[in-house]
Amino acid sequence: MIEIDASTPPELVPLAWLVGGWSGSGVLSYRLGDETIEREFGQRISFAIGAGPWLEYRAAAWLEGESPERPYFVESGFWRLARPLGSGDVSPGMLPPSGAPVFATADAVETLRVPIEGEPAARDGAAPAPTGFEVEAVLARPDGVAEVYLGLARPARIDLATDAVVRTASAREYSAATRLYGLVDDHLLWAWDVAALGQDLRTHASGRLARDD
Repeated sequence: MIEIDASTPPELVPLAWLVGGWSGSGVLSYRLGDETIEREFGQRISFAIGAGPWLEYRAAAWLEGESPERPYFVESGFWRLARPLGSGDVSPGMLPPSGAPVFATADAVETLRVPIEGEPAARDGAAPAPTGFEVEAVLARPDGVAEVYLGLARPARIDLATDAVVRTASAREYSAATRLYGLVDDHLLWAWDVAALGQDLRTHASGRLARDD
């Protein structure tokens, strides 16, 4: 059962099941030509409610047997519902809001709900067609790669795919990715497929994390 804190801003309720710290382990398995690179790693992920209608995200991973205080992988970013920006938002740059937030109530947020394509209503009409909320995530890593993901949030599941990838001149080739996050038996399960180093989109890594006490 997903419990949502009553103080959660309405616009973040569709993402609120992610909020908190998560720790556990995962497996890297990425095929490069005839070789498959495989490693086990420990991981910590956190989602925190930000100062505005977004979640602040951070993830770190360390190779099995090494110290979590010296992660070999880190990334951070921001997650939010995808919706038009209004006068109540900061943007562009540091321009402050000039009006009131539009999606400050549960009813207003409900107007952002969209049908999920490919998942029709039950044939007997007993249940409506499933719906969700479109989401955006902007993630960055110190290897010189930044990604913009678009996707869909539904209860206890989020599917994301890259809409844009930006790399510095020194970054290694990386062109696309998809990610899946799900809540299963009170654990955060995730999977990450990647197209990089001249390879097509394929399995890259996955993990299973428990909520921190």
